[in-house]
Order: sequence, then structure tokens, then C-alpha cells
Amino acid sequence: MTGQVQLRHEGSLAVVTLSHPGKLNAMSRAMWRALRTVFEGIQASADVRCVLIRGDAGHFCAGGDIAEYTGFRFSEGSLRDFHENDVWGGLQAMLDCDVPVVALLEGNCMGAGLEIASCCDIRIAAQSARFGAPIAKLGFPMAPREAALVLRTVGALTAREMLLQAAVLDAPAMLQRGFLNQVVQDGQAAAAALAATQRIGQLAPQAARLNKQTFRVLALAQTTPIAPDLIASCYRYADSAEHREGVSAFIEKRSPQFPR
Repeated sequence: MTGQVQLRHEGSLAVVTLSHPGKLNAMSRAMWRALRTVFEGIQASADVRCVLIRGDAGHFCAGGDIAEYTGFRFSEGSLRDFHENDVWGGLQAMLDCDVPVVALLEGNCMGAGLEIASCCDIRIAAQSARFGAPIAKLGFPMAPREAALVLRTVGALTAREMLLQAAVLDAPAMLQRGFLNQVVQDGQAAAAALAATQRIGQLAPQAARLNKQTFRVLALAQTTPIAPDLIASCYRYADSAEHREGVSAFIEKRSPQFPR
């Protein structure tokens, strides 16, 4: 089972569900590709006024499906292909979507989940939701485009705390730091997120799409393009001992032993 990105329509609302049973909805390669397909389809539909994205079974997304990693992460070429095409393809499709996107965030929102949530317009979380990107424990950095996305949305101090200290923050802290729009009691997040989609759905859909297009242009004007040589060089760690040790330790359920 490689997980699924499920799509259903409730009138003018598109509900996107990340589902990977037994893995807290961790994103597989197939799920990243499906995420792109789903959002490209939503973008092309004139009938959708709002999107609700959520995770299955009480969690948003716990990160990437690390069980797959040994099959491609230790080769520079396949590692680059994964991040630049699979992952960024899915994230870019979300960023390019002119339909407002509301995120319902429960349980774990880690790594890939944090990146997906960063592409959303409105973020509503349950009190017990947890946020982070503790990939330093796995011996690898965040890819440049993904790091730029997270940096813009969570803020520089929080991004550094998450990536350099492997910090995991709770929902109230993320609300205080400006990442979340609303935090509600556990069990009430779904209703709050649905209410947000209903408010959006009652407003002018063309205006919403035009606003999102404007936001995107303004964001691009303020963003320094990532240098091609950084993209070309940033995956050279693929075959490093740290990378192999971090991934192997996770799969073997032990603490990694990084050289001092």
C-alpha cells in the first residue's frame, strides 16, 4: 500500500484527503504525483469554489514515507528527481491553484506535511496538533525550494529552530508565531475548517481567484530566485555516510550514530 490522495466533491467544495494507513499519512512518491494531478484538476475546474485538505484518521501528515527512501535517496540523480519533480511538482500545483485552500491540521504535521500546509491559504489546527521538520535526525537537509517555502510561511526563526534543532512545536506556539489562523479544541477542528470553507464558498469565486493570482505575483516580486548552481549542487550529499546512517537508523528503529 503506497497511500492515496483522495478527492471527493461536496457541491462546490473539493475535499482532498491524504491517506496512508499505518503511516500517519506519510507521503509516498505515488502520493506526491497524485497530489499534483488532483490540484491540476481542481485548477482546471470552474465549479470548485474552495478546497479543504486534511489527513485521514486524526493526523494530517507525518512526513515522507521513509521506508521508500533506500530505493532512491542514495543516488544524486534520483534524489534530485524526487525533490525537483515529485515533491516540488505536487507543491507547485498547490501554489498555482487559484481556488482558496483551507487546511485542517490534526495530529502530526511534520516535514512533508508542514510543506503541504505551507501551500494553503487558511490553516486551522486542533489544540494537540504538532508541527516540525526534524529531518536532521535522518541525516539530510531540506531541499532548497522546499526550504524557501517553509521559510516564507513559518518565519526564519521558526524554520531555523525546526531544521537546526529538530524542534517540534505545538499548535498554540504556531498560532502565536503567525503560521496558523485558528486553533480550536480537539474534536472541533473539522467543524471550524468546514465553516471556513462555507464562508469562502458564499463569496464571489472570480474575486477569490483574482486575489490569489495577485498574491502570487506579489510574492514572486518579493522572492529572490534560487540560483541554478545551488539546485545543481545541493543533492551531492546523497551517498554520504550521514544520510545513509540517518535513514537506516529510522528504518531499524534505533538512534542514529553520527560521527562527532
